[in-house]
Amino acid sequence: MMTLFAFVGAIALLVVFHEFGHYWVARRCGVKVLRFSVGFGKIIYRKRFASNSTEWVISAIPLGGYVKMLDEREEPVAEEEIAFSFNRKPVLQRMAIVVAGPVANFLLAIVLYWAMFAYGVEGIKPVLGEVTLGSPAALAQLQSGDTILSINDETIPSWHEMRWRLLELSLNKASGQDLYRNKVNIESLGADGAKRSHTLDVGGLEAKDLDGEFLDKLGLHLHQPVLLPVIGKLVKGGVAEKSGLQAGDRILKVDGVALKYWSELVELVRANPEENMLLGVKRGDITLKIAVTPLAVDESGDMVGKIGAAPQVNTVEWQAMLTEVSYPPVEALTRSLRKTWETSVISLKMLGKMVLGEVSVKNLSGPITIADYAGKSAAMGIATYLGFLALISVSLGVLNLLPIPLLDGGHLLYYVAELLKGSPVSEQTWEFGQRIGIALLGTLMVFAIYNDVNRLVSG
Repeated sequence: MMTLFAFVGAIALLVVFHEFGHYWVARRCGVKVLRFSVGFGKIIYRKRFASNSTEWVISAIPLGGYVKMLDEREEPVAEEEIAFSFNRKPVLQRMAIVVAGPVANFLLAIVLYWAMFAYGVEGIKPVLGEVTLGSPAALAQLQSGDTILSINDETIPSWHEMRWRLLELSLNKASGQDLYRNKVNIESLGADGAKRSHTLDVGGLEAKDLDGEFLDKLGLHLHQPVLLPVIGKLVKGGVAEKSGLQAGDRILKVDGVALKYWSELVELVRANPEENMLLGVKRGDITLKIAVTPLAVDESGDMVGKIGAAPQVNTVEWQAMLTEVSYPPVEALTRSLRKTWETSVISLKMLGKMVLGEVSVKNLSGPITIADYAGKSAAMGIATYLGFLALISVSLGVLNLLPIPLLDGGHLLYYVAELLKGSPVSEQTWEFGQRIGIALLGTLMVFAIYNDVNRLVSG
């Protein structure tokens, strides 16, 4: 229910703001708005106010919305109302009305990010775990236990912020002779209390690395408290529960191989899908032998084993890894403006790399994944949910500005052409563009929904 309410609330908020941007500017330009709809398809609720000629409706399919304006291209208009038609307005006014929707989304994102930064969001301290030998991080002499203080002289308060900053710098990395731009200056605080400076080279990253966890390629891993091979939770009906394992069991051996850490158990289970494994288990004062057969699960094209068990977690150690990041109101506003801009730029760059085939379309997400993230972010707290809403609002604004017919950016393209040629584009061109837009958006939606279903199936 939380996922459902969080998803519906997110879509309603984002759609209302986007369409209200169109509506507000249209009214200021003297255009008559016939209908303001949240959702598509069959109307399930309608309301008309005496002081307003607009019909306010809620429609059956809650995955968007629209503002219907008086327009001679869509239906006959009475002589006395022609002056209020959208198509009769100067082209610059029409452009302003069209661009107002995405602008409203960017403004909403700024407000949401400001609220998140001012309220405070919980994060994980940027403390390094294992540094991969021979990696760029190792060559930069970063070490396990180092706390990242700054990147290019910018303070890094959390692991999330460190990842975001390195992603931005990786997308901006240079080629050819301009390789100095690939050097990232990092200041760290060592486990011994000494501050050190490092130069991390991100030039070795390729576009395909951004499909997964690109920090692995750099050799950077988050420090995690030691997890012993002790079972904390079992998936109901899972392999571990059916095999007789219980919460609190300590796994001593797997097929005779002694274990020290939970990660060793995970590696062995993942490497043996559908293979019989014999576990040596300590339960209280007794030692048992329990056979399990890991379930084979498709994970990004590879079959891995899973048994449906989670480790026992020392909450005190994990709580010590957390930090709360918040800023004074004025600084929060500055950061919200910057965050909105950076998110927009990164979204455009990732889309460009998808079009060029440098980044997989697996990065596209559809309504199922958005709903899942909405529920998870809401469960993590108001600040996390605000950040999720801001991210989706920016994505909606960027998407709608793409020069694809049917989208706001496509309409802007037509109006720019009208400015250049001195007359509107022909109806044939308009209709042809609409067909292209339907095909492109349909294809995009198919990929997004396929990715959603694939994530559900593969876990």
